[in-house]
Amino acid sequence: METLPTMTYEVTGAIARITLNRPDHGSAITPDTPRDLVACLERANLDPAVRVIALAGNGKGFCGGYDLGVFAEKPLPNHDPARPWDPVVDYQLLTRYVRAFMALFHSEKPVVCKVHGFCVAGGTDLALCADLLVIEDKAKIGYPPARVWGTPTTALWAYRLGPEKAKRLLFTGDCLSGAEAVAWGLAIESAPRAELEGRFESLLGRIARVPANQLVLQKLLVNQTLLAQGLAGAQLLGTLFDGTSRHTEEGYAFQRRAAEVGFRQAVRERDEPFGDPGPSTFKG
Repeated sequence: METLPTMTYEVTGAIARITLNRPDHGSAITPDTPRDLVACLERANLDPAVRVIALAGNGKGFCGGYDLGVFAEKPLPNHDPARPWDPVVDYQLLTRYVRAFMALFHSEKPVVCKVHGFCVAGGTDLALCADLLVIEDKAKIGYPPARVWGTPTTALWAYRLGPEKAKRLLFTGDCLSGAEAVAWGLAIESAPRAELEGRFESLLGRIARVPANQLVLQKLLVNQTLLAQGLAGAQLLGTLFDGTSRHTEEGYAFQRRAAEVGFRQAVRERDEPFGDPGPSTFKG
């Protein structure tokens, strides 16, 4: 097993395993995450022994989003309301993350993601860019920053759920349980925590029986549907709008509050009116 700053990488048989590995921080996304993810995916795709890629998280949950201890509690360049805002600066920063997340989508070999505990905010970009999602039945998955300070940069909610269900989640920032995620068509299957690993490994094993060339061809074929529906344009808007959302009156207020009391408290205050403040490990 190789340990990188934010994840681990190993190959077992025909399966390459990428595991987010910041368990004390909800495996939250940092500036190291994009380069680590791209490096792992490159290795997996160039390894002739690998047929399928497993994406998972270490700790209490899969991923709590961006680490707001890095991105919200400290003054950010280009985010001073007293100075002019350059939207291109935000766009250039955010597209780096989008390209890395989309490396999962563009990976020649299939990526199957396992979610346990929670997958929120930027963590959903990782999960939704994977090809298939297996989720714990009681896990929480959603995009609470839709309430303030964010839009989903990879813009995949409507493609995965359809416009009406995507609006239902993004107009409220509500989360789905794992069981609901399957019912809504976001995940392929759910299971109780004790059975999740077995179901995940069973699916990986079935995929790994298929020759790599067949898997690459099938994935390229299906992905054309999403690309033809304008995914690239939606992601450009999602990335620009994500930066815009942090330069509203409410966006500045959220960042000031995070700097004053810490991101956990700021997120709790944001979410409490909705009745779901979530575990203290949530970062997004």
